[in-house]
Amino acid sequence: MTLKGKNAIITGGSGGIGLATAKLFLEEGVEGILLVDLSEENLKEAKENLASDKVHTFKADVSQSKEVKAYTDKAMALFGQLDILFLNAGTEGVVKPLTEYSEEEFDLVMNVNVKGVWLGMKYAFPYMKENGGSVIITSSVAGLTGTAKMIAYTTSKHATIGTMRVAAKEGAPFQIRVNTIHPSPVDNRMMRSLEDQFAPGAGAEVKKGFESMIPLGRYAVNEDIAQMASFLASDKSKFIIGAVHVVDGGFSA
Repeated sequence: MTLKGKNAIITGGSGGIGLATAKLFLEEGVEGILLVDLSEENLKEAKENLASDKVHTFKADVSQSKEVKAYTDKAMALFGQLDILFLNAGTEGVVKPLTEYSEEEFDLVMNVNVKGVWLGMKYAFPYMKENGGSVIITSSVAGLTGTAKMIAYTTSKHATIGTMRVAAKEGAPFQIRVNTIHPSPVDNRMMRSLEDQFAPGAGAEVKKGFESMIPLGRYAVNEDIAQMASFLASDKSKFIIGAVHVVDGGFSA
């Protein structure tokens, strides 16, 4: 029960990693969770899946300032205190050479993956300053290396490291810890999308190729990432701040 008495916001809350993390947070005794996502239907399904009166939902676009402020204010209205902010919402964008990327495609990825992280902290920090807390940002191994034909996603995930390091230094005087998690390919919707984009109709072969690059021989599962998020959310990590946490089966070794 490492999260007993704590309250959390999880963006991208109805997706694979978000939902797995919410399940684990509940097992660890979290007091309340606000799941934030774009789809009302997906949020409803996630709430039904979790089957707990501790779970609340809020439909929001994390790249829109007013909507981020609204979900943060909603969490405070529900819980009275915010201890955990899991900034997990993200989008993979399209797979194509950088010369063929449109500005709109590039901006969409940057707005969700980078601006959404900044806005989340912008509005949560004032509420977290009194009691401290943990901010966890989902980045990627793509934030540590480069992948051809993924200019926007790779750039955005590198950017989250710089964002995290600035926020960690600004949050430290208030005992607000900020860290990033960097998963390898995870066996969920996002990777199905990327596999199909890299080789339309031959996604299974792309998956085999990625798996061959991972020393442990498999993709991560959502629960692998949730375990790290739960650790960083808990007081067991109370002296860990400003750090890059790689959960990749050895992919980047």
